[in-house]
Amino acid sequence: MMAADGIGALLRSIRESAVRTREEQAQHLRQFQGGEWFDPENLKRWETERRLPVPRWHQLLADGYGRTVEEIVRAVAVSRRWRRQQQAAGSGGKDGKDVKRRQFLGVAAAATGSVALPGIAEARQGINAGLSGSDAGDLAYLDGAFERHRGGYHGRPPGSVLAHMREDLGLLRDVLSRPHPAATRADLARTAAGITGLVAIIQHDRGDQRDAHGWFATAEQAARESGDRHMLAWVLARHAMVPLNYGAPNTAAELGVRARTEAGRAPTAAAALAAAVTARALAAVGDRQGALRAVTDARTVAGQLDTAQSADTWFGYPLQKHHVHLSQAFTLLGETREAYAEQEAALALTRSPSVMTRALLAMDTAICLNTDGDPAAAATMAVDVWEQLPEAYRDGLVRTRAESLHHELSGPAHARLGEALAS
Repeated sequence: MMAADGIGALLRSIRESAVRTREEQAQHLRQFQGGEWFDPENLKRWETERRLPVPRWHQLLADGYGRTVEEIVRAVAVSRRWRRQQQAAGSGGKDGKDVKRRQFLGVAAAATGSVALPGIAEARQGINAGLSGSDAGDLAYLDGAFERHRGGYHGRPPGSVLAHMREDLGLLRDVLSRPHPAATRADLARTAAGITGLVAIIQHDRGDQRDAHGWFATAEQAARESGDRHMLAWVLARHAMVPLNYGAPNTAAELGVRARTEAGRAPTAAAALAAAVTARALAAVGDRQGALRAVTDARTVAGQLDTAQSADTWFGYPLQKHHVHLSQAFTLLGETREAYAEQEAALALTRSPSVMTRALLAMDTAICLNTDGDPAAAATMAVDVWEQLPEAYRDGLVRTRAESLHHELSGPAHARLGEALAS
């Protein structure tokens, strides 16, 4: 337990009111220390009061949480007094406990020295089995795994990223099967929603629609259990992209509307993504006015995002992704001038390899060329993209976009792109 008005409760309540994850709050704090990286694990320690922030952090916390230094100092002092009271209340039998603790530490030191000993993992599991809260290490690892995986592909093929996640998914399954206190269970459910949502994104990009829907359904269930509406809105918005990209725009529009409802009025990445996906879906079903209204909403929300919400991760909504979504919306609407402008803006912001993003933007350009009456140029661009695309990226979303263009073409252009897709 913690003091109700201590530093842990203060930091967590402010962060949750701002609809930020710990990682997003850490990104937010970076701007108050000159862009220097800030470890979100510090926030977890402080919110749970496993550690209390020392004076060197007080000014940063005051700036980043919109409080005065005096308020931060006072909350830390309350937490410190609470700790002392709890220690005093539980001091009975201390001598005997200290002896047992020293004995335990001696055994643990022998088992965890710098030399790799046979059975070391089994030793840790055996020690954990005798301790209360023995899931702490697994829970901390899963939090870290979520943070690592959410960064995106970084030039890696989807299948390779999924392979790296396999062991973490096994651990997540095992940890979820164990009993936990309510607060821990809620945090674990949120982590589960994030990790399973990432798997769903990868399966979507690989073209496995059925599995993507299944993983998104799991992510939605976990998000609802966690009680985190921001996470739920993100899951629904990302889920909408599966039917959107694979021929069911009406279903996508329904999911987009649900996501926007869950996101509420706060300017979040999930809200911006939901509006952008809705714009694309409505454009695909021919609702021109609805699509343009959604584009306006997406632009408004995107312009209000802070540094954490606009981070270039699968959970953020960076300006580059914004232009990619609007490129597709305007392409579907046949508004080629606006589409070309969005494509140029997206490419100007694409600094990483981003193989799939570049390919999809090029396919949008090819579709626009066909709309403008130049099917030969459209086929040439699409074929060039396809022939340069690594084999690992030729299933799924890029193929779907290319096949859509192939269906629209006729004559020599149709035949040329068809030959490329068949090769």
